[in-house]
Amino acid sequence: MDAAVPTNFEPTGVQGGPVKRFIFTWFQPAVLLAMILFWTLAPDSIAKASVAVGIGIVFKLCLLGMERISERHRHWRLTWKELASDLFYVGMSYTLIKYAGKQFGDDAIIDAIKQYFHLKTAWAGQIPILFQALAILLIFDFGQYWMHRGMHNWGPLWLTHAPHHHITQLNALKGSVGNPIELFLIGLSLGGFFDFLPRAALLAGGIGMAIGAYTHANIRFNTPRWWSFLFNTVEHHSLHHSPDYDSSRTNYANTFIFIDRIFGTCRDSEAAHVGLDDCRRLGIKEQMLYPFRPVARWVKQLRAPRLPEAVAAE
Repeated sequence: MDAAVPTNFEPTGVQGGPVKRFIFTWFQPAVLLAMILFWTLAPDSIAKASVAVGIGIVFKLCLLGMERISERHRHWRLTWKELASDLFYVGMSYTLIKYAGKQFGDDAIIDAIKQYFHLKTAWAGQIPILFQALAILLIFDFGQYWMHRGMHNWGPLWLTHAPHHHITQLNALKGSVGNPIELFLIGLSLGGFFDFLPRAALLAGGIGMAIGAYTHANIRFNTPRWWSFLFNTVEHHSLHHSPDYDSSRTNYANTFIFIDRIFGTCRDSEAAHVGLDDCRRLGIKEQMLYPFRPVARWVKQLRAPRLPEAVAAE
């Protein structure tokens, strides 16, 4: 069975009346516009990181509800077992990963470099707020593209990323599923070299959510062609999660699929089945220990009983 849909595949549109088709055609652009307006015009009293976290949680709940209204694949439907597991990873991403990013992430290293070389980038905060946000997103996504691509081409990095490819369905929570090391690495960015305004970072986060939140969602949209040309979609990302090796080495960008187009790694298609190897879902313990498999095998070999012939040869 071919997991990937042929490249000339035209996805079936949303089934239902004109109102439903209208909503699932323009929902994504409408949310993007709403995020731009909110984070640009909101008063300072509510333009806070805590509000951004709250919006992100509510938006995920909204997407989970939309999955039941316009489902892409029945076998991707969220079960109670999947929900319990996914909530563990979502909680980890909001706590452990964010804490590690603040304590050991790129900001501390970049601040040290800037102080050592006396780098001043206050001019970045004078750029119009929307362009600051777009610059933050482009810098992050460009770095994320190469980190993600490196994870598929270098063994040690692949060990951290492979657990994420062991998911066997896509839903709105699956973007948080993975090994903590990978989630930490994929979140690194060089945007800290520039003194962008905090409001610009919040706007960038809102835009990123309004584009990237759908890539793991089990929702069928009538996605406008211009959106699919510029931005990553669930079609693109499902192909990246395909069990087919060649298909999985495409569509690396997190937000802007045109980065893949520039570097020749974009493929406009989708996959109905996702997973790795035998498409077996990994448990939480297996996800956590996966990067350490080579070390575990090495220790096991050291502890294995030695044959008499080998001892005699010494």
